[in-house]
Amino acid sequence: MTEPYPNTLIFVDFPTDEPEKAADFYRNVFGWEVEPRPAGSFYRIVPGQNFRLPDGTQGPTGNLHMGITNVANRRPHPSDDGLEPRHLSTDGHTVRIWILVSPDDDMDAISDRAIANGAAELWRHHYFGEFNGYNNAFKDPWGNTLVLWTYGGDDPQLPEGWTGE
Repeated sequence: MTEPYPNTLIFVDFPTDEPEKAADFYRNVFGWEVEPRPAGSFYRIVPGQNFRLPDGTQGPTGNLHMGITNVANRRPHPSDDGLEPRHLSTDGHTVRIWILVSPDDDMDAISDRAIANGAAELWRHHYFGEFNGYNNAFKDPWGNTLVLWTYGGDDPQLPEGWTGE
């Protein structure tokens, strides 16, 4: 008998009504590879290489892919017309994605690039003690929230001017 194994997350989609612009946004802000699969309908985001091992080398576990999906006709769906409604949700919160910032990048630089590409800043320079991390956050032009994250380390110190909880 096979041991039980939990269901596994394989994908998260960013909804948009402008898939080509969203693909450009994520390329420009994070430097991610974005592949049309097929163009105009869906784009696969390949956000990096494999997860790193403690010694810094790449391990066997591949990165988690994400997608950009056109709300006008989200695929897959049994009907050629797709699923109703065919518009962005603009009332309330939407998907929230947490991004671990690479040691060779910077939360403020990413936030600056996001804002320059049409994002709205939600906050900067906040520390969340529950998960020991420093963070910034923004909404992309389609209403999806991205939280940028860096670890606080063994002895996290709240920098002057930062908020914390």
